[in-house]
Amino acid sequence: MTYAASLPGQPRGGTIAGPATERAVCVLAPNPSPMTLDGTNTWIVAEPDADLAVVIDPGPLDEDHLSAVIATAERAGKRIGLTLLTHGHPDHADGASRFAELTRSPVRALDPALRLGDEGLEAGDVITTGGLELRVVPTPGHTADSLSFHLPADGAVLTGDTVLGRGTTMVAHPDGRLGEYLESLRRLRSLTVDDGVDTVLPGHGPVLNDARGAVEFYLAHRANRLAQVETAVEAGYRTPGEVVAQVYADVDRSLWPAAELSVRAQLDYLQEHGLI
Repeated sequence: MTYAASLPGQPRGGTIAGPATERAVCVLAPNPSPMTLDGTNTWIVAEPDADLAVVIDPGPLDEDHLSAVIATAERAGKRIGLTLLTHGHPDHADGASRFAELTRSPVRALDPALRLGDEGLEAGDVITTGGLELRVVPTPGHTADSLSFHLPADGAVLTGDTVLGRGTTMVAHPDGRLGEYLESLRRLRSLTVDDGVDTVLPGHGPVLNDARGAVEFYLAHRANRLAQVETAVEAGYRTPGEVVAQVYADVDRSLWPAAELSVRAQLDYLQEHGLI
């Protein structure tokens, strides 16, 4: 889940649903909301000439959506061989168990509670289903179990809720931690600098065609928000609710409860570093 808001200066992308790269196709879940933007992006990833595909984040428990994902793969001549989860939030993972039944495929995730099968996911793992190469990249911070998936052949990274196609994401305190999130953003930036990643395939919102610009925007936005929170505390605003009202005045009030989770994470970060 997100607390996304359209912000000036953020890199803009292209498609939300349909083909995004040579190997990745998006099927948009019908769960739009202020927290999920246009809905959850379910990704089908496969080598062009392979008969097996990998699905990343089957999305909510919606029979029509899960059937649409399977049908999209089948129209391309592919069978689902594996399901991966970027993290356990319901809008990404609630449909995983049913999807596993429908496709007779295992589900791999970092969190053991979300796995269906013998194998989990760990940093450095490489998925090779159907000749595909997907590298597991740990990106905790939004949640403790957040992962991204590097698709080298397309110069792309699938980021779940760590980087969105529009707006920004929340650090879901207390599970999510700001220090870890900042380190995850730096790890993604390294992929754009050192590994040729130029495309972000996000869990919500459109594809971003300037991966480095998107990550740099996120880092700058986080630094700016953190400075604003520190200033608000110095001005006498002490509770998370008070800080939200000051710092997130430009964000729709319906998103303030989610923003408060990020504020709590920011306050923890500032306290841990002796800044307040």
